[in-house]
Amino acid sequence: MKNPFNIIITGLIFLTFVSCDDSDFLDVQPSKETPEQALSSPTAATELVNAIYNKLLDSNESAFSWIGVSSITTDDADKGSDPGDTGADKDLLDALTFTSTSISFNEVWEANYQGIARANQALNYLPDLDIDEDLRARLIGESKFLRAEYYFRLVRMFGGVPLIEGVPNIQNQDDINAANTKVSKEEIYAFITADLNDAVASLPTSYSNIDLGRATKGAALTSLAKVNMYQGNWQQVYDLTNEVMGLGYSLTPEYEDIWKEIGENNSESIFEIQGRGETPNKGVQGYFVTQGARGAGGWGWGFNTPTEDLTNSYEEGDKRKDATIIFRGETLWDGLLVAETVSNPRYNQKAYVSKTMETFNGGDWESNKNVRILRYAEVLLMNAEAALNVGGDAKTPLNLVRNRAGLESLDNVTIMDIWKERRWELAFEHDRYFDLVRQGRAGQVLRAHGKNFVDGKHELFPIPQAQIDLSKGQLIQNPGY
Repeated sequence: MKNPFNIIITGLIFLTFVSCDDSDFLDVQPSKETPEQALSSPTAATELVNAIYNKLLDSNESAFSWIGVSSITTDDADKGSDPGDTGADKDLLDALTFTSTSISFNEVWEANYQGIARANQALNYLPDLDIDEDLRARLIGESKFLRAEYYFRLVRMFGGVPLIEGVPNIQNQDDINAANTKVSKEEIYAFITADLNDAVASLPTSYSNIDLGRATKGAALTSLAKVNMYQGNWQQVYDLTNEVMGLGYSLTPEYEDIWKEIGENNSESIFEIQGRGETPNKGVQGYFVTQGARGAGGWGWGFNTPTEDLTNSYEEGDKRKDATIIFRGETLWDGLLVAETVSNPRYNQKAYVSKTMETFNGGDWESNKNVRILRYAEVLLMNAEAALNVGGDAKTPLNLVRNRAGLESLDNVTIMDIWKERRWELAFEHDRYFDLVRQGRAGQVLRAHGKNFVDGKHELFPIPQAQIDLSKGQLIQNPGY
């Protein structure tokens, strides 16, 4: 079901944040109205929060650079495209030979801090606006959920980063220093946890159709479980996922339907980036076309292609293989024949948009289709992994995921069984690199795949050199770079 809620920026406040020197700190350009005038209605207050969601649509947040950093770096994906097409730095990301000047890192850094700045701006105004108290509490909860999402992306990529809690004052040296000084990853995780706990307390379990797609209590609980998983807090993961499992979510019967337009916001969906065909932005920028088949008979740029290693890793009969991978020469679910002349042997089917069986807005760059962020299947897998660590039942949740994929149940579940299921179930959903680091086997797995993983270095990505330069050297580079 397509989400109708409108997440365009209405011109209330236009925000950009970058790490900076004392003259380029937080660019806040208000409209001709004062903020108090502009936010004088519940609709305007809601649209201020909608602008935080809107950042998820931008190409520097959710598309090419994020795809490169979170996916092309892994054993699941090759750079793809043509051999001579570097995609600016995607060849370096693929080989793990990138540096702090590789453009993708600066793109994702700026994008996530732009999202954080929008959340901070909303949280600055919402407590004092003349609006209904229930609406105020919900909007604050949504803002904190989204701020946590942006910080979670940053901490998994870079470890400790600057912690910006409010709207900085460019005349205040303490604010300038805070924007240019890393805090520990533990402090970032504590901040994320506090935001998500607040979101859990104030968000509803569901919405009416007009607001479908907004952050829910289930989304906040799932994010909180995931944040705890990456810290190894297994009892919390177990308790939180059990709570989510009591909220009424269920697995979509057919795995392949999740990635179709008809599968949007279904019973398995917990949080999605909502695409839509409106102005000024028609939808998610660049996510789908950058991963579409390239060459004669193709429909995209051809990046982020499934590896032979991933392809061969699936168990016999696993439905997820064909639902995840487009093969050269196959006929897709909508009847499209993938030409033998496309550039690469495999493509990411989770990023496929049918121009005949799904809504097409007339252009390839901005797609109406949603991008899945949190799914119930991942809740079950987190619950299984937590259960294995705390002495609970790991078989039941794991086998629910396996059975949906057409696989037999396992009687004796090992940690490797769970890690394999995470790979197969969540391929191309931007967790693989961070999972390998969390599991302590990134070097082993990625070096075996031919990548230049250096222990003690590549567990984190480099702080962008552009940001270090803007801070006049105040930002400290990560080890090894």
